This record gives sequence, C-alpha cells and structure tokens, in this order.
Amino acid sequence: MSFFAILFALLIEQVRPLARHNPIHAALRGWARWVTRNFDAGKPQHGWIAWALAALLPAAAALAVHWALIASLGWPAAVLWSVAILYVTLGFRQFSHHFTSIRDALDAGDEARARDLLAQWQQVDASELPRSEIVRHVIEYSVLAAHRHVFGVLAWFSVLAAFGLGPAGAVLYRMSEFVARYWKHRGGQAQPASPAVQSASGRAWHVVDWLPARVTALAFAVVGSFEEAIDCWRNFAQRFPDDNDGVILAATSGAVNVRLGGEALKPAFAASGSQGSRSGGMEAMSDTESTPGREAELGHLRSIVGLVWRSVVLWMVLLALLTLARLLG
Repeated sequence: MSFFAILFALLIEQVRPLARHNPIHAALRGWARWVTRNFDAGKPQHGWIAWALAALLPAAAALAVHWALIASLGWPAAVLWSVAILYVTLGFRQFSHHFTSIRDALDAGDEARARDLLAQWQQVDASELPRSEIVRHVIEYSVLAAHRHVFGVLAWFSVLAAFGLGPAGAVLYRMSEFVARYWKHRGGQAQPASPAVQSASGRAWHVVDWLPARVTALAFAVVGSFEEAIDCWRNFAQRFPDDNDGVILAATSGAVNVRLGGEALKPAFAASGSQGSRSGGMEAMSDTESTPGREAELGHLRSIVGLVWRSVVLWMVLLALLTLARLLG
C-alpha cells in the first residue's frame, strides 16, 4: 500500500505543510544533541555508536510501531502511520518557498532581492552574482533539495516497504541526512560534535544516499532529454566534489540542457546549527568544471519545475503499477 501512503502524504503536505518551526523537528534536534552529549567521546567507534543511535534507533522505533499496528488494528492503521511518517519526512513545501520567492524576484527584475533571498536560504555570499549565476545556483540547490526531501525519501521508503518494513526507510534516510548536516554545522559551536562523529555520519550518509541519487538521476533522464542526461552523467558527474550530488547535477544538466557547476558560493554567515529552516541545508559547493549546455536563464527554472513534477508522476505511475500487480497476484 506504499502508493496510497505516498499519495495521501503528498496531498496533505501540499494543503497543509508543516510550519517552519514545529515541535517534531525541534525534538529531532534535541535528540541529536542528546546523543552527542552522552555518546560522543571522540573515538571512531563512538562516532558510529552515535550515528547508529541517532539514525537507526528512530527507524527501528517507526518499524516497531508499524508492526504493532498491523498486529493489533490491521493494515489500515499501519497505512495511516506510514502517511504520518511520510508527511513529516518528505514534501516539496520543505524548500519550494525559497525557490518560488527567488523566481518571483527574478521575474520582477529585482536581482538584488533575488541575491538576498539566495544568501538567506543557503547562508552564502551572493552579493556579486550576475543574473545567470543566480539562476544556476538556484537550480543546483533546488534540484538537490528536491532529491533529499522527496525522491530520496521515496526511494528508501518504497524499497523497505516492499519487504514489509513500513516507513522505516523514510525515517532512516531523513535521519541520516539530518544528523550528517546538523553535526557538521555544530563542529565549531559551544557543544561541538567531534570529528569522529562528523566523519561517521558523513560516511554513512554517502552510503545511504548512493542508490537514491542514481535513481533520481535516472528518473530525470527518463522524463528529460535521455541521451544528453546519460552522457553528462557518464562524463561529468565525477567532476563535482560529491559523487552522489554530482550524479544528480550532471543528469539534470543534460536533461534540460543547462550549464551547471563552476565557481562556488562562499559561506557568508555563521551556521546556526539549529537548522530550523527545512530548506535542504546544502552548503556552498566546491569549485568545479562546468557541464556542457546553455547558460542558465530564467526559462530553465520553469524547466526544472517541469522536470521534478514529471519525475514525481513517473514515481507514482510505477508504484501504482507495482501495487496493482501485487493485488492481482
């Protein structure tokens, strides 16, 4: 019943998205702080223990509730539980307001406001960016945010749900992404996360995101310009500093024929660590060679919106077909 759980969660999230500051995410930040405070002793093994507690334990708890609901109330209650978990862990409204605000500012010709909004979103210095570079960075950050807040969650949820593990995959993916980002930002604060914890969470996040990143890139290729997307994936993904992000950005570049990569934005503000915004939390990417394609322009933002929504439709069609086959079989 993964299809119905995802469908209802996306519909509810569109109608009533979670507020920027909400008790659920405040509790998750408190949980991550408690784990590092009590289990971060600075050794490599402590880093892995902290990550396991922060990411695997919530996933196991979600799975335990799922099985308990099936045993006591039946599968309808378990589906409602999955809807609730997906509502918290995925959704376009977690980042789309940033994208929309910047796009509207560019539409109105207010490049200064677009720069300010981009700087506030990613905590970077965007004061000298020309229009095309604003668009390029918005595309890069938005595509990665769409992957981390929608497609990555869908991938892990769908795979583990197929094995009867309910919403555990969605929780695992979201917590792995969250603690890797959160602990890295807390590295220089009053109660810092040790290098061991940052290293363990970063390595675990790379492994967890490896398959979803490639599934997202393949979906973009299917719904975009397939040959160009695959060609960019093969020849340019390795030029980005992060392998998983590089696969997605290279496929995006080919799918909509836009030039991505190049000079990175530099951090301009001290990271808050709280990450109250659910914008995606990407840091300024390292300088990299540009992919082939046209220079980024405003029309590409509309192309990216279409690419993302077509990918969602592709996901839902595939899940619907799998659900139908399972019911008939």
